[in-house]
Amino acid sequence: MQNTLHNQPLANNHISVDCVVLGFDGEQLKVLLLKRMGEEHGEVFHDMKLPGSLIYMDEDLDEAAARVLNELTGMKNVNLVQFKAFGSNNRTKDPKDVHWLERAMKQKVERIVTVAYLSLIKIDRALGKGLEDYQARWVSLHELQSLTLAFDHNLIIREALTYVRQHVEFNQSALFDLLPRKFTAAQLRSLYEVIYGRRIDVRNFHKKIAMMEYIVPLEEKEQGVAHRAARYYRFDKKLYNKQRVKRNG
Repeated sequence: MQNTLHNQPLANNHISVDCVVLGFDGEQLKVLLLKRMGEEHGEVFHDMKLPGSLIYMDEDLDEAAARVLNELTGMKNVNLVQFKAFGSNNRTKDPKDVHWLERAMKQKVERIVTVAYLSLIKIDRALGKGLEDYQARWVSLHELQSLTLAFDHNLIIREALTYVRQHVEFNQSALFDLLPRKFTAAQLRSLYEVIYGRRIDVRNFHKKIAMMEYIVPLEEKEQGVAHRAARYYRFDKKLYNKQRVKRNG
């Protein structure tokens, strides 16, 4: 399946949406990217980009973000939050990007302001199914450091991470959207480490968890593991919200 959009209505050649979908697989934080192929000066190039495209003249921004993500990755019913607009006058300074987009959209493209959307999800087998059909794949943040993406998409991802770090300072529950329904302390610690980009002492982290009443220990433990089986926990959102209201009240 191609990343270009065919037989589409007239697009606005000044406004686009880009979707930063961040997923956690239990060990690493990853971003969903599309493989891009184009031709410039008679030479074929391959690189990667965020799921994004120009909006249609007759749709609003939220509709455009949901449509673009679905058309380019197959994902549906993803909770997307608008977090920042990017309007630098050099966003389209690379002719390669402009020419690729003009061929994809079949119309002239000028300066483009993009509105970026963010989604935090947990990566499971079902979520990864079919992504290759869309030339999409999950890329770890570590791998991303060595990649130069199309347009200003490296910058957009960095700003998305900054937004996430600021957001979870005030709303810790957002972190648990990235975890399975039941999770180990090690998984939660790994998530904190990749979000904040620093190592966390294991012993102190267990003490921290014990003080969080909304992280509820379960009787169930891991099965079939080579190491000592770890206890599972679950996140009690109602209890978290109750404590949050009491704390802010």
